[in-house]
Amino acid sequence: MKKPTWKQIAWIAGGGAAGFAWYYFVGCSTGTCPISSNPYISTGYGALMGVLVSGSNAKKTHDPTGEPR
Repeated sequence: MKKPTWKQIAWIAGGGAAGFAWYYFVGCSTGTCPISSNPYISTGYGALMGVLVSGSNAKKTHDPTGEPR
């Protein structure tokens, strides 16, 4: 497993912050919403989305023959 770069860490932190902001500003007043009713779950879900987005932005290098490095 490769060491995460600062860009990946920034995406994860930004996702976690966005998840917490969703809980704080939108939230769920009844408590029946599984993601937005709990600050820990919404922050973790946002961080998970940051992981997925940071992985999709990774550079893929190929050699001229088309084989991945």
